[in-house]
Amino acid sequence: MLIECAILVLVMALCFRYYSRTVDNFNEAAIKGKRVVVTGASSGIGEQIAYHYARRGARLLITSRTEANLERVVSLCKQLGAQDVSYIPLDMGNPIHTKNLIDEAKLRLGGLDHLILNHIMHTPMELWNVPEMEKNLAQSIEVNFNSYVRLATYSTAMLAESQGSIAVVSSVLGLISMPFSGTYCAAKFAVHGFFDSLRLEFELQRLNVSVGIFVLGQINTSAAKDVANRLMDVDNLYLTSAEDAAYRIMTGTTNRERRVYYPLSAHFYRGWRDVLPGVVDRLVMRMYNEDELAEVMKKSS
Repeated sequence: MLIECAILVLVMALCFRYYSRTVDNFNEAAIKGKRVVVTGASSGIGEQIAYHYARRGARLLITSRTEANLERVVSLCKQLGAQDVSYIPLDMGNPIHTKNLIDEAKLRLGGLDHLILNHIMHTPMELWNVPEMEKNLAQSIEVNFNSYVRLATYSTAMLAESQGSIAVVSSVLGLISMPFSGTYCAAKFAVHGFFDSLRLEFELQRLNVSVGIFVLGQINTSAAKDVANRLMDVDNLYLTSAEDAAYRIMTGTTNRERRVYYPLSAHFYRGWRDVLPGVVDRLVMRMYNEDELAEVMKKSS
């Protein structure tokens, strides 16, 4: 066990050095004029991704379901220096809308360099034995997995032509599971499996398309804090800003990185999940507020 722990610490140290090197080697000028699609761009991390690309002169097409927020983001992107920016309100739970987005990218941008898959559907925090959970599972898989697959599929031809990149924004819940999150975890685990496979298939086809998976930990977004404030019994859990996470996604996509863990503490979940899985389970359970935990279980029974 001591040897395994020492190896894990060494791997994490090497990951830190790799992180520092890749961020230092980021070339901002490479983004100027890039044709970029960002989903889930009306708030949180997606909004900040749009702003980072805009500051560096990219051409943007952003989408989410909330048109008023998209209008606000587009207005600020123009002020920040985007060469071209427009929006289209779409629901990624609608298969037709996913194709519409890629068709619009071809029409408005003339092609595609970076596809940023960032949208998510938050699922209810409930025990699995609730009858409605089967419906919730279908909706979660549709939005959090199927739509990612469709968007990547529809955009492959344009990305192959531009030798572009796909950025898949994921979560540590694609590595470990937490109670009351089965439907969301299922989708994120599936995302990792599919896109790792897709990367290999691109290599077999000699398509120079980068596939990067961004495994995010505790990011300080309003949605994450809502859950933490209600259920978690841990202070200062969400210290990393959406703006910083968005910057790391942009740099990792531009540098064509295969997998990025952000913040670096996300490496903890990857390593200790396999070395000491029981310990990870106990740590996860200790994060919950006992009173709120009992209340959720009572409502779900």
